[in-house]
Amino acid sequence: MIKAPDSNLTRPTTDKVRETIFNLLHNKIDFDGISVLDFFAGSGALGFESISRGASNVTFIEKNYPIYKNLLENIKSLNLEESCEIVKSDAVQFAKYTTDKRFNLILADPPFFQYSIYEVVKYVFGNNLLSEEGYFIVERSIQTLKKDVEGFGKEPFKRIGDTCLYEFTKSTEAKPEGD
Repeated sequence: MIKAPDSNLTRPTTDKVRETIFNLLHNKIDFDGISVLDFFAGSGALGFESISRGASNVTFIEKNYPIYKNLLENIKSLNLEESCEIVKSDAVQFAKYTTDKRFNLILADPPFFQYSIYEVVKYVFGNNLLSEEGYFIVERSIQTLKKDVEGFGKEPFKRIGDTCLYEFTKSTEAKPEGD
């Protein structure tokens, strides 16, 4: 079982939202053998769901040490050390300085009122981290909708309660603020 960190810094994706994300992706991606990047990883639930559907590996990005430590414990308890890598890093820094990796699926569930996600998206595309046929899904709050539409240059492709989902691909590359 996945343990959520004891922290007010995380807001785990609800089961309903996670199920919706993966049901939507099921029609777009063959999960068998794909490589996944999970920004703002928290408990790791999105990455672990990817592995359960056939992904070969997940790279988790988490900067907060207690949350990182909890994620490491989750990986060990699920016996997924061979399939998972955790990078203790700020999401922007990882996206900005990583140039040698490609991912088939990138997931990001940042804290709702954190706006560095626009930079993350910019660097993901600037450094070509998303594979040609890959998908990048960002989870946000309805409360930040106006700023997110401006920052991402697009409307969410799906709304689930107070959650908005944004989808990016190489063919619909985001145009974040400042570009």
